[in-house]
Amino acid sequence: MQYKSGALILLFFSTFFSFAQEMQGKFSKEVTTIVTLNYILQLPDNQKEKFPLLLFLHGSGERGTNLELVKSHSPFTYKNLIQAPVAILAPQCPENVWWDTTAIYELIKETIAKYNIDTSRIYLTGLSMGGWGTWKLACEHPELFAAIAPVCGPVDVTTLVDAPKLTMPIRIYHGALDDVVLVTESIEMHQELKKENKQSELIIFPNDNHNSWDSTYSNPEFYKWLLSQRKK
Repeated sequence: MQYKSGALILLFFSTFFSFAQEMQGKFSKEVTTIVTLNYILQLPDNQKEKFPLLLFLHGSGERGTNLELVKSHSPFTYKNLIQAPVAILAPQCPENVWWDTTAIYELIKETIAKYNIDTSRIYLTGLSMGGWGTWKLACEHPELFAAIAPVCGPVDVTTLVDAPKLTMPIRIYHGALDDVVLVTESIEMHQELKKENKQSELIIFPNDNHNSWDSTYSNPEFYKWLLSQRKK
């Protein structure tokens, strides 16, 4: 019996050590995905020359499938203030998620390919969750935009780290009384940008809470400034 017990113990340790292996390797595989976004695109009338593109990203309250919501609280509301021909592109974020910037980027490329877009005059703005999307998309593709204008947008650590990538003209808008996204987030981002980018401006509305988008988009000077920017 003693010999058999020893054999069992030896078998146990042999089995245990047979799994104690370290493997190193490299995995590589191309993965393709399908991205889907509903959107509104308004094109200028009877425009034969190339025209600029204004991309607008809405906030969390306009997510879903009702595209009419996308026009709320946006440049669409004040398009009578836009004096120059411009295309306005506004995708809609699905419910219960935040912006997929990969999908937005593919939508922009498709729009450029199909229409007579002046690629030196592509502009990006968004409010609240769309402000966050503005920061994220601009950091991922800074070469794409002539100017950006985030409105009361949250700022995360990645955005702060990527701030040096943003060398284009920037205007940041925020309400001083905002209790949803604190104005300190825009202040901190502006301070990071100013280290390298002298074209960054911070506009704080002293009496605005989270809704600083009406003060932003109802001002004709906003569109005058934005549409005057060109990529060098």
